[in-house]
Amino acid sequence: QVQLQESGGGSVQAGGSLRLSCVASGYTSSAYYMGWFRQAPGKEREGVAAIDPTGRTSHANSVKGRFTISQDKDKNILYLQMNSLKPEDTALYHCAADPGPWLDPVVAVAQFGYSGQGTQVTVSS
Repeated sequence: QVQLQESGGGSVQAGGSLRLSCVASGYTSSAYYMGWFRQAPGKEREGVAAIDPTGRTSHANSVKGRFTISQDKDKNILYLQMNSLKPEDTALYHCAADPGPWLDPVVAVAQFGYSGQGTQVTVSS
């Protein structure tokens, strides 16, 4: 059974940093597309970043240059390093996984087959 558990969220001031973690179990995460999406109250899900089974990464334009997705394949852990946070980054952040294939995974990540419960990120101005 696929399970994804996020952690690392919190409250920070604008300009601050957080690192989110997602522990994956029940499958071999290195064979899956993995990523992060977020959802703010009253808004649709938004793909943030994704990594494919070859290790190629992609990031949404809204976070490019500030956020970095990475993966520890040995430990089955997915990370999202978030720097220069802005109030508009405030949302519930979810880890997601899917066997794929996906042509544009960062666009599709919000529709991946498996996702966790999420971790809240709140950025104050």
